[in-house]
Amino acid sequence: MITDFSKTNSIFNQFLSEIRDAKIQKDRMRFRRNLERVAEIMAYEISKTLKYSEKEITTPLGEAMMNTIDDEIVLATILRAGIPMHQGLLNYFDKADSAFVSAFRNHTSDEEFDIEVEYCASPTLDGKILVISDPMLATGNSLASVYKVLQKYGNPKQVHLVFGIATEQGLNLLEKKLPKSTKIWVGAIDDEMTAQSYIVPGLGDAGDLAFGEKV
Repeated sequence: MITDFSKTNSIFNQFLSEIRDAKIQKDRMRFRRNLERVAEIMAYEISKTLKYSEKEITTPLGEAMMNTIDDEIVLATILRAGIPMHQGLLNYFDKADSAFVSAFRNHTSDEEFDIEVEYCASPTLDGKILVISDPMLATGNSLASVYKVLQKYGNPKQVHLVFGIATEQGLNLLEKKLPKSTKIWVGAIDDEMTAQSYIVPGLGDAGDLAFGEKV
């Protein structure tokens, strides 16, 4: 299931438009915060799919019966670009555990590259809700490689993928590589990529915009 937030008018579109805007991108702190806000809205929507049960809550004046989340959640992201979206999800799922994966493009030519995963830290995923976030889904190879590594930590009950911007090509690849029950939440779907696999119109390099250019 794919939920495309650009199909519905909401404040979400304002945040996403600012993330894309080359002038507003110059404010690095605002860029990071907008990525957080995009992820926060997605977290709220994901929360509607979770399992709840009624529990008695003691207030200063009595007791109240409230529905609260039963599912255990693990939030995973790809360093470094995914950190702001990870924080946005963590702002809402504040009791969640976290997993971090380091993945990068190892270029064999200007247009060809392999995905290298060199580090992963994760709790057990058995029976849990796994939410993987990344601002950009281009070819989908990075995300597929990250999911393959995370599988070593157990079998999650449900997988959610959270993207700011994705391509049709990347989404098609994930449909083949991830479980059929996977739920995908995306801010917008762009049609094109450059020969170097950068999304057009996209937003640029999310990691550089959030944290500064790499040497």
